[in-house]
Amino acid sequence: MPELPEVETVMRGLSAVLTGRIIARAETRRAGLRWPFPDMLAERLAGRRVEGFRRRGKYMLMRLSGGESALIHLGMSGRMVARPPGQAPQPRIAPQGAFSDARGAGDGLAHEHLVMETSDGWRVGFQDPRRFGCVDLMATEAEDAHRLLAALGPEPLEEDFTPAILSKALAGKNTPIKAALLDQGVVAGLGNIYVAEALFRAGISPRRLAGTVPGARAARLVPAIRSVLSEAIEAGGSSLRDYVRSDGEIGGFQDRFEVYDRMGQPCPRCPGPPACAGVARITQAGRSTFFCPRTQR
Repeated sequence: MPELPEVETVMRGLSAVLTGRIIARAETRRAGLRWPFPDMLAERLAGRRVEGFRRRGKYMLMRLSGGESALIHLGMSGRMVARPPGQAPQPRIAPQGAFSDARGAGDGLAHEHLVMETSDGWRVGFQDPRRFGCVDLMATEAEDAHRLLAALGPEPLEEDFTPAILSKALAGKNTPIKAALLDQGVVAGLGNIYVAEALFRAGISPRRLAGTVPGARAARLVPAIRSVLSEAIEAGGSSLRDYVRSDGEIGGFQDRFEVYDRMGQPCPRCPGPPACAGVARITQAGRSTFFCPRTQR
């Protein structure tokens, strides 16, 4: 599932293309994705000017003239690809290797479920082969009260995400810190990749109980989370399977992973065998966790 950096990257790409433009035509090609589309979605989008975008956790909010916002979630495999005027879809051959699923054998048009076209010819398609994404409409003034947003924790890149706030959220929790950080009510937008990378930078074991992190460890963890997310956004996110940017290209942060998906390889802090066995992989709540047992405590 795309995490905060991927969603932020897609949102910025869409904002550059759509903000200030009028959606001249919209089309839905099925009744919905994870949940049904709002009634008359295509008709309610058509004729609206895009006023701007906002991200909340892993959700994008496209603000429209008339006081409504479209909430968009990419789910497990969703992508939103923008094409400039006059550019027809160009099927591409999947590259060999780690990212063969990221670009796909073509452009995924068979799984394109929502299309928006602007009055000057830009085209944005929401492709979602697994259909775990969603689209909804709400009053812009009521965004934060939406059922999918109301319980989200603080944004990790905003000023109100501080060591004191994180410490308060973690106090008394008997779950591992990895699980606690994946709880969107503790902090919004984090997922498996960036939790692993942030815990490594902070020198905290993913097995450590969350209730032992408040204080000095939280003071290390907050800037680690911020730096990982900021660097990932700068790199355009991480492409491992389905994720692509809004221009159809893959992200680049996967080339900078320090522990994620690097089992058996030395981390940047360790010399490798025989001094250490390299990055370890364990399973927590059915998900892979990567960390350095030598430096994360």
